[in-house]
This record gives sequence, C-alpha cells and structure tokens, in this order.
Amino acid sequence: MEYLGILEWLRNEYAGIRSGQATPAILDRVVVEVYGSPMAINQLATITISDSRSLRIVPWDKTVINSIDSGVRQSNLGVSVVTDSEGLRVSFPQLTAENRQTLLKLAKQKLEDARIKVRNERQKVLDDIEKRGAGEDEQKRFKNELQKSVDEANKKLEELYHKKESELMG
Repeated sequence: MEYLGILEWLRNEYAGIRSGQATPAILDRVVVEVYGSPMAINQLATITISDSRSLRIVPWDKTVINSIDSGVRQSNLGVSVVTDSEGLRVSFPQLTAENRQTLLKLAKQKLEDARIKVRNERQKVLDDIEKRGAGEDEQKRFKNELQKSVDEANKKLEELYHKKESELMG
C-alpha cells in the first residue's frame, strides 16, 4: 500500500498551520501576481528567518516588493508585514491560548482527513485482492500484510500530529 503520498500531504498541510514560530514554509501557499502570471514567493525572493517570530523576504527584483506585500496581506495568514527599500519583514504574532486551541483542532481535523485517505486506499487494495480470485490462504496473507501497512501508516500520521501538537503548545 502506498501511503507516502498521504504522509507528504499531511506534512504540507501542517506546514501551512502557523505555530507562532517563523517558518518559510507558511509562505509556500502564497501566490503573487507578477510579470502577468501567478508565482510563488520562493520563485521571486530569498526568504530567511530573522528571529523566532519574523521572516525576511528579499526579492531579486526590487520592483516586485509591492506585489509580494499585497500577496502576503491578502493570504490571511494572520501576520504583519513591513516593507522597506530592500524587501519585507513578516512578523508572526504571539499565539493566544484560544488561537492555539483552534489550530490544534485544525491539526486534528487534518489528521482525520489523512486517516480517511488511508482507509480509502485500504479499501481499494481489498477490492483488488478480491477481484484477483486468489485462494483463501493467499487472500488472508495479503490482508494481514495490508493491515500491517495500514497500522504503520497510521502510526506515522500520529507521530506527525504529535509533533505539530507539541509545536503548537510549546
């Protein structure tokens, strides 16, 4: 069973959940309209971590600073943006207890979505096993191997969740 794609999906979803710590990954989903087409910020600028709660964005072409600024502001990330002649500083506000709980619920929902994807994959494989018309012993062996794979996938998904949980609550 191929669950690596599901793990990668959950990693990407968790990268987009702001934890109060400055991380360039949160800007991965921000698309900026420049040169007549949408582009990701990391294709236009260098993004560095200034300190634990701020990022520095330095565009290679200074004429796109305003476009990046408006793109970050429109993305509703809950960050503040300050521009200067060299680039932008993106500051992450301190998370309140209420915000942490909301983000934790979101992380839990993403975990459940990933589990559903694993169950759907398992069902597809089970259907394939039954269609092959293999013997009873062979079907049982396949099903046991499949269950081990599902258990391993769920364990890794839980590990990702607990890592994000400690990041949010830390």
